[in-house]
Amino acid sequence: MNHAWISRTLMAALLGWTGLVHAEDGVSARQLLIGQTITLQGGKNDYGVAVLAGVETALAEVNRKGGVSGRQVVLKVLDDDNQPAKAEANARQLIGEHKVFLVFGSLEGGPSTAVMKATTELGVPFFGPMAGSPTLRTPHQPLVFPVRAEHKDEFRRLLAHARSLGMQRVGFLRASSETGLLHLANVKALAQAAGMELVADLPFASDVNDAGIDALVSQLAASGAQVVFNHGGIGVYERFIRQARAKGLNTAFFGVNSGSTQLARHLGEKAHGMIFSQVVPSPWERKTAITRAYQDAFSTHKPGQDFSYGSLEGYLTGRALVDALQRAGRQPTRGSFVAGLNNATIPIEGLTLRYSDQSHPGLDWVDLAIVTREGRFRH
Repeated sequence: MNHAWISRTLMAALLGWTGLVHAEDGVSARQLLIGQTITLQGGKNDYGVAVLAGVETALAEVNRKGGVSGRQVVLKVLDDDNQPAKAEANARQLIGEHKVFLVFGSLEGGPSTAVMKATTELGVPFFGPMAGSPTLRTPHQPLVFPVRAEHKDEFRRLLAHARSLGMQRVGFLRASSETGLLHLANVKALAQAAGMELVADLPFASDVNDAGIDALVSQLAASGAQVVFNHGGIGVYERFIRQARAKGLNTAFFGVNSGSTQLARHLGEKAHGMIFSQVVPSPWERKTAITRAYQDAFSTHKPGQDFSYGSLEGYLTGRALVDALQRAGRQPTRGSFVAGLNNATIPIEGLTLRYSDQSHPGLDWVDLAIVTREGRFRH
């Protein structure tokens, strides 16, 4: 019997066992396992599909270059179907069953807030929720690291633009949830500060039927609102706009960034003239460093797929994740990941993210874009 071989085998087994004992969940010699719960709805949610394509592009790009500290960044994705309860369950499954290093990149305020509940309770970092909910920043959440600007910044820009056009009476389409109520409070305060009046609070459930949409449109018509904007729920917003136009309402419809590309495409000519706030630059132009990097990478890794705000945001958020993982060190732990972002300023292709020990704003970049007659977005 080869005693040298046995000795080497036992030593390798011992080292492997020791590594397993001390290694953080999701971290091995060759990979970092990241968990993502995202709204795909079995591929029917265009926005979620686009965001995931952008994330995959960013990770494919870094993995092609050797990964992070020699480890490939691997994504375990679960579909939350835009349901907060499912998003929370997914987060718990990713952490408890799949043993991911951290949770990343959910969509919309309701699901993202539900994910935050699970990750905070379990002591796991939650990086890059692609949602504008105030719950992700206020009160300060030490384990939650948003990348994009929050909806409050978008609401402020939309209201200021409406005010510049002489509009004073505002409608707000929102989810009938705790998050929706927080957004409502922000809109009321911002409208008052701008000398405007919120005349139509339009709450909806995610499963609202056609009769419910019709009732909301009737409420809008009675209110005399000159402009309406939303905070998400693009499928509901599309139905709402179609019904309002079918009833002859000439109300101006504005929107936040979430799913704006897909909403404008679905509405066709009905989207002409709509104003959207955007939390990333135009994905079709090459005026900014982040857009040039995105276009080059996306064309390589997702050939034939259209550029969109969703995939650009996914790419940007994926790039931010990679930078954050690099700051965690060569032997990353969840503790070192959080410490690496303490009082951090992260430059990414001309944009700057900021995190401190008292606040995690991420980006504050917001711009406005109008939908042209050809269905394009012009900033």
